[in-house]
Amino acid sequence: MNIPAKECELDTPHPAQQELPLPFPELSGDQPLLPARMLNEFVYCPRLAYLEWVQGEWAESADTVQGRHVHRRVDQRKGKPLPEADALDKEEKLHARSVTLSSNSLGLIAKMDLVEAEGGTVVPVDYKRGRRPHVAKGAYDPERVQVCAQGMLLTEHGYTCDQGMLYFAGSRERVNVVFDEELVSLTRSSLSGLRLLADSGRIPPPLEDSPKCSRCSLVTLCLPDEVNFLKRGLGQLRPIAVAREEALPLYVQANKAKVSKRGETLEVKVDDQPAAVARLVETSQVVLMGNVYLTTPTLHELLRREIPVTWHSYGGWFLGHTVGTGHKNVELRTAQYQGSFDEQVCLRVARGLVRAKILNARTLMRRNWRVDEEDPKPVLKDMRRLADQATRVSGLDSLLGVEGAAASAYFGHFNRLIRRKDEGDTFRFEFSGRNRRPPTDPVNALLSYAYSLLTRTWSVTLTAVGFDPYRGFYHQPRYGRPALALDMMEPFRPLIADSAVLTAINNGEVRPTDFLKAGSAINLTPDGRKRFIAVYERRLSQEITHPLFGYRISYRRLLELQARLLGRFLLGEIPDYPNFMTR
Repeated sequence: MNIPAKECELDTPHPAQQELPLPFPELSGDQPLLPARMLNEFVYCPRLAYLEWVQGEWAESADTVQGRHVHRRVDQRKGKPLPEADALDKEEKLHARSVTLSSNSLGLIAKMDLVEAEGGTVVPVDYKRGRRPHVAKGAYDPERVQVCAQGMLLTEHGYTCDQGMLYFAGSRERVNVVFDEELVSLTRSSLSGLRLLADSGRIPPPLEDSPKCSRCSLVTLCLPDEVNFLKRGLGQLRPIAVAREEALPLYVQANKAKVSKRGETLEVKVDDQPAAVARLVETSQVVLMGNVYLTTPTLHELLRREIPVTWHSYGGWFLGHTVGTGHKNVELRTAQYQGSFDEQVCLRVARGLVRAKILNARTLMRRNWRVDEEDPKPVLKDMRRLADQATRVSGLDSLLGVEGAAASAYFGHFNRLIRRKDEGDTFRFEFSGRNRRPPTDPVNALLSYAYSLLTRTWSVTLTAVGFDPYRGFYHQPRYGRPALALDMMEPFRPLIADSAVLTAINNGEVRPTDFLKAGSAINLTPDGRKRFIAVYERRLSQEITHPLFGYRISYRRLLELQARLLGRFLLGEIPDYPNFMTR
């Protein structure tokens, strides 16, 4: 269970409803068995159960880590195994740990922490991390339903079982749970309700202003306050979706470097000499550039921990990334594909993306315009006009024209945002226009590299949320092009990539010696890339106030938030995708 049970009492219970007892049809084919712990989640919050069971979402929190710690003993499988029901010795006391039973007739499976047998009867004991709640029934319904489901499985397998136990590790107390008619009926109706919910393909609405949400490990995925606010303008948003993210990417670009695992750390060696060490718990992803060797045991551990590995060419070109089995949220990808084949949905999403990109570029210009330059008002006015025009176009081709005109105005004045050389400087960063493949000046080299980093960041974020980064709405699918990542990065090009370039140049964090020239092409040196990556990652970690929700959030977390809001739009939970536009 993700939330302390004591908080259940704060919600108003639903009024009792009479139900007809219908037998559960026996499972057949590839229908999955429901884990008993999912009944706990369903009784506590149907949306939580749907997110975990149907959409395959999961996130760690202090509560889930502590709960796993509490179960470490019972998972060791010490003691005698549970014998068959007809072989149970009535004179023997038995403690069987980590017992797994399933039933097709119930459509249920459970891994029981402990089963105690005495006098021919068995009692399932379920371990809980918190303290015993002081309520009339000794425990809340979610926990009682879970242990009752375990008792039903034991009864189905021929054992005599009429009660269970809940052991609360926080207070070291046991609570007896009698499997009376009322509890068995609640357990059966919960089992049928969760099965029907899963088959419906419709996620339940989020709770409204519920105290359950603040400690839920899935609150940053569920977004209850944000969805209610965007859907109906309900409630006051609580800053619960923006917990600080301590893990950061590990970049390795040294030629012939080797990355291996040593205990709980990643060790980087160059020419068999230690070069760097990073703790696994503090690593969000591993970024490998050029000829870097990653050992197989290390890759296996990264896959187990769901830490992606991204691969780049020596020059920084994003080649792809390695993840585990992939996200289980098929519903999200189905909605993505359906929307991408709908011209109206594509146009609707694309209009918002382009408008947000133009307005964010306009804001960057307004904030960084050099005071000794010409009056910026004409170009700012033109950018505002183009942003408004983007919302009225009738097709993607027309939208491309508006975006091109805005890009021409933006990059035509980008040089006004770059610091002038001081007295005695022998080098100045000049920018006369955007060029690429290859870039022919240092500023364009930095812009191209920044866009490559941002593409990689968005590709990893979208994959982690459950999207297919190669199927977009504005950028058309093309071999090897992450179209959705390119879509989503449009509003963030000026805010993250262009801003990082200006910071690196204007603060002197990249120098003339950080560039190499080969023919007409310009590229960054390894030292230059290292310094610019530091600027880029620092920008991602910078916190801003969300203009819609009002809480503080880093750009790194903001990208995930925007990806999840896109999913909520495509799944029909909110009326529009809210693009991020800074003030």
